[in-house]
Formats: sequence, structure tokens, C-alpha cells
Amino acid sequence: MELFERLAVALALGLLIGIERGWHQRGRKEGQRFAGLRTFGIISLLGALSGLLSDKLGSHLILAATFLGFSMLVVAAHLLEARKTEDYGSTTSVAALLTFALGAVAALGFLAIAAAVAVVTATLLGLKPVLHDWVEKLEQKELHAIFKMLLISVVLLPVLPNQTYGPLDIFNPYEIWLMVVLIAGISFVGYFAVKIAGTSRGVTITGLFGGLASSTAVTLSLSKMSRDSRGSANAVLAVGVILASGTMFPRILVEVLVINPGLVMDVVWPLMIMMVVTYGGALWLFLSSDRGKEMEPVKVQNPFEIMPALKFAAFLVVVMALAELGQQWFAEEGLYTVAALSGISDVDAITLSISRMSNQDLAYSVATNGIIIAASVNTLVKGLLVVFIGDRAMAWRVMAVLLSTIAAGIAALLLL
Repeated sequence: MELFERLAVALALGLLIGIERGWHQRGRKEGQRFAGLRTFGIISLLGALSGLLSDKLGSHLILAATFLGFSMLVVAAHLLEARKTEDYGSTTSVAALLTFALGAVAALGFLAIAAAVAVVTATLLGLKPVLHDWVEKLEQKELHAIFKMLLISVVLLPVLPNQTYGPLDIFNPYEIWLMVVLIAGISFVGYFAVKIAGTSRGVTITGLFGGLASSTAVTLSLSKMSRDSRGSANAVLAVGVILASGTMFPRILVEVLVINPGLVMDVVWPLMIMMVVTYGGALWLFLSSDRGKEMEPVKVQNPFEIMPALKFAAFLVVVMALAELGQQWFAEEGLYTVAALSGISDVDAITLSISRMSNQDLAYSVATNGIIIAASVNTLVKGLLVVFIGDRAMAWRVMAVLLSTIAAGIAALLLL
């Protein structure tokens, strides 16, 4: 029965990929398709039977020889089809070879691995139009930014020394650069989400995902746009600013989770309450606004360059040193002061610093208070930016929601 189960899984995986390939080639007449639903099922069974024979006879030469022969058949079929249709795409041919391998892997007992790879393969095959559209939207500077991101994370990070230096025993090159990579990675997600979705589709998309890249940048951009807008358009812009501010709270939660998972249960409720209040205010404004008007695209700058990353690393070291000194010299009040001052310009650095300190001797309650203070100050600063830069009608909407968010955060600290 176990062998029958393996063969059944192999057949199911082949049919899964065959469904996608058959749908992709549905416009061709019978006999003109390279391979469809039935063929991919048979290919997977061929791989499974070859794998079973090799396993039972104790020689993988049978599997290797069968795969070699099948590969030659696939290449010949591909060349004949390309000669007739002048379509030299090799996706289906490669998918057929992979299906054979998946059948063999399933037959050898690695069912979970085979199933996971088959699902990912079918998904990638089905996402061809979407993936091609993403590539077409990708600019050269963004491609270079991706390579730089990989350089600092995959190449540079592993070779940095993972030990502390300096009189305060806080300068750890590996940990600091890991934090830089974390912030750059979160910003990348937000930037490319806006890039793929398109900012012209609405400020709500920009607010939600642009806030991951830079909520302050989104706030400034939408505030400037409000000067030339009136009425319901400003309500929509206010929604974008509020959503960008609300995105800061799950962003903080992710940072805490990476640096000190044990602190998450202490900060999650205040942060979630603040997020719910913020998003609730945005939803209320969104439902009461006129969303039919086409808005001007919002500019979200490329989130990664080498110099800004180095500047953030330097700023992070300064904040870590001030937080440590504030805690040592003035106890909790000193840390809270540093948190408030840091929150004026950036909430990430102080969040990472406090999370790191709570891994050592800083009480979780003090760490939670410091993070909420920084988030509250940063939220207030965004509201003030709208007041001084944006339209007055937009400003009161934003300030009403953000002040409610701050009040909810303070109440959560006092009650929880």
C-alpha cells in the first residue's frame, strides 16, 4: 500500500502541473500541444516507476538511464515543435523534465518535498503574465538596488565579526548590520509593493505599502498634494497619511520579533490597539470620502542606497549608545527621554536598540514603555507635518485620528 500511495502522489503532482500546462496551451488544436494534462501525469508516473525500480534493485543507473533517454525525447520534441511554430520557448520542456524528477522523488519517499516543489512550480508557471509585467516595470536603478541589497545581506553580513567592541560593550558589527539589513528589507517590500500595484491606483495602496518604505516620505508627499486639492480629495489624501502611519506599528512588531521574540507578547497589545484605532479612523474617512476622483501618483523613492544604509548604521550606533548611557545614568527616565527624542526623526533605530537591550538586563515593561513612547512621538510628528505643510481641512482629519491613536497607546500602557 505504501508503494501505491507514492505512485498516487506522483500521479497527482504530474496532473497538477499538467492542468496548468494544458490550460496554457488550450488554444492549440489536439496533436499540436507539446504536452498536456495526460502527458504530464504519465511523465510523473514514468519517473516514479524508474525511481522505484532503482531503489529496489539497489542501482540508480536505471533512473539515470531512463532520465537521459526521456531528456533526449523532450529535446527532439521541442526542436520539432519550434521548427513548426517558430516558438523557441523551453518552459514546457523544462517543466516536463522537472515533472519526471518529481515523480522519482515522490517514489523514493520524499512526498512532502515533491509536493512543495510541484505547487511552487505550478504557481510560477501560472504567474507568467504577472512576473513578466513586474520585470517590465523594473528600472535599472531598482535592479542595481536589488543587487546591492543581496551584496550587503548575503555576502557582507556573514563575514562580519559577531562580538562586541568598545567601552560600553555594545558595538557588535554583525548585529548592527543585521539591523540595517532588516530595515532595508522591510523598506524593499513596501517600495516594490507600491511599484507593482502602481501608486496611481489610489493613495490607499501607497499608504499601506508606502508606509513600509517610509511613512514620513508618504506623509510629506500627500501633504504637499493637499495644497492643490479641495473637499473630498483631501479626505482621500488624509486616508493615505493615516494608513502610512498605521503601517508603522506592524513594522515595529516585526523588528521586535526579529531582535527579541520574547518581548513580542509585551508590546503586541499596545501596538495592535494603536494600529486598530489608526486603521479604524482611516476606514471611517475612506467610507465617507469621494473615491471616484483620479489622484496624482505619489512618489516613493528607491529605499536602498549604500550611503543612506551607512548613515542609518551610524545613527543606530549613536542611538544605542545614548539609550545605554541614559539607562545607566538616569535609569528609566533617561531611556524614555532618549526614546522620545529618537522618535522625532526615526522610530526604527530606538526600537532595535531597546529590543536588543531587553535581551540583556532591561526589563520588558521598561522596553515596552520606551517603544510606545517613541511610536507616539513619531505619530505626533507626522500629524504636525500635515498641519504645517498640508491643507487645513486635511490636517484636522489627520490630527483627530492620530491623537486618538496616541491616547489609545497611552491608555494601553496604563491598563495592560
